[in-house]
Amino acid sequence: MDRGRHAVYVVGHRNPDTDSICSAISYARLKEKITGESYVPKRAGQINAETQYVLDRFGVKAPDFVADVKTQVKDIDIREIQGVSDHISLKKAWATLGENNVVTLPVVDSNNRLTGVITVGDIAKAYMDVYDSRILAMANTSFSNIVETLEGEMIVGDIRENISDGKVLIAAANPDLMESYIEKGDIVILGNRYESQLCAIEMNAKCIIVCDGAMVSFTITKLAESHNCTIIKTPYDTYTVARLMHQSMPIRYFMRKNNLITFTLEDYIDEIRQIMAKKRHRDFPILDHNGCLCGMISRRNLLDARKKRVIMVDHNEKSQAVEGIEEAELLEIIDHHRLGSIETINPVFFRNQPVGCTSTIVYQMYKENGVEIEPETAGLLCSAILSDTLVYRSPTCTQIDKIAAEELAKIAGIQIEEHAVKMFRAGSNLKNKSSDEIFYQDFKKFTSGEVVFGVGQINSMSQEELDRIKDILLPYMDKAFYEQGVDMLFFMLTNILEESTELLLAGDGAKELSANAFQLPHSEESLYLKGVVSRKKQLIPVLMSELQKE
Repeated sequence: MDRGRHAVYVVGHRNPDTDSICSAISYARLKEKITGESYVPKRAGQINAETQYVLDRFGVKAPDFVADVKTQVKDIDIREIQGVSDHISLKKAWATLGENNVVTLPVVDSNNRLTGVITVGDIAKAYMDVYDSRILAMANTSFSNIVETLEGEMIVGDIRENISDGKVLIAAANPDLMESYIEKGDIVILGNRYESQLCAIEMNAKCIIVCDGAMVSFTITKLAESHNCTIIKTPYDTYTVARLMHQSMPIRYFMRKNNLITFTLEDYIDEIRQIMAKKRHRDFPILDHNGCLCGMISRRNLLDARKKRVIMVDHNEKSQAVEGIEEAELLEIIDHHRLGSIETINPVFFRNQPVGCTSTIVYQMYKENGVEIEPETAGLLCSAILSDTLVYRSPTCTQIDKIAAEELAKIAGIQIEEHAVKMFRAGSNLKNKSSDEIFYQDFKKFTSGEVVFGVGQINSMSQEELDRIKDILLPYMDKAFYEQGVDMLFFMLTNILEESTELLLAGDGAKELSANAFQLPHSEESLYLKGVVSRKKQLIPVLMSELQKE
């Protein structure tokens, strides 16, 4: 199965934390074991240092990044068709079109790179509108094309040679008259008359085509060799040969080479639909990222485009979801946050529980379905629970979370306190990190009425580390505020051991809102919140309540 095209994506929110990544990986594994179908974990943002430590610790590859889940060309059943070489004859191209029941043929080079296209209309025009008897030379037609088109046999000559001069004519007159119109380099169509054959050769014709399968004498053969004249014998009669000669020309002379309209596998359906509407072409070539031909699509193919199938984990708000979620087919939502703004066309499986971590819910679903949890999966799930609950210190933590983490730790073979210290230390390590990387490693947007605000958070067991982070982030807050286009911006510097948070502020009204919400004196740049460690349960609800009052 092509996992990339037909798999269900399991995706967390745009600024993924450890729970978002670990629950996506673990739930994708569970769904594959239950259904036997393909489920692929994806990430909608960058992996933070804490999560990377967890993935490295248990030897798990990070999910691939997905920028959006809009419908793309690769979600269409592309009509696979073999590209043809530009030297094939018009006759062969016509036959290939008929065999494939198409009206357009892509033309490719030896590396399968597109060089042009030829359509039924192009071939018809070449056959109906061209009357020049020298057209075979102008098209640089090969003798191999002529032999193939006439189903003939080359008696004398080099089949690899091309025609570069002369006209095509039929020797219907007697030899005396023939001498007046045969010129050097001409191609002469004739029958079995010895005198006509001899005359054409002596007049330095480039090629004589003997019709009706007539025998060619030894004398004529030798004479042709000495005059460098090609002889082709064909079973067709003179009339048929005259018609078929035109069809022997290579398609490169008639194909369209410039201003070709092509699409790639990554192009979005909405965008190419607009382009197609402005053009009269029936078919359009599809190229991969190397410019090689993948196949063709038409307007009709767009009707059968499959939406990407998605399962959302650890969030249920459109503002936090991967770009283009409204265009995807949403199958499930597994989450532990408040209900957000997501809307669906069809009913979906929605599991939302008041626990401290989405991975706790995933753990329960493993148990409910009787699926064994492997050690590395247990390590991921346990790490996510410890991260989201701040090792059980967060008010969001429930007894269910603690029981799940303890059992998962045994399966994974880890000591909870020791593992948590290393995990949080990795997350607050500032080495080689820019201010924006630190700021966005755990950032989410929220909406209350017409007010949009963003909240970032970093957890650490060291106040010294948090002080260094504060020095870096304070100058960056204003820049982040303008980049995000929100009304207010907050950042939580959470000390896990002291169970407290210093709240950095930006935006008009942010200071007043948070100070009023927590009944504290107004501060210039931050607020100290004793006992507040949870963004979800202790900060967001309080800010939302204060906004509703205002």
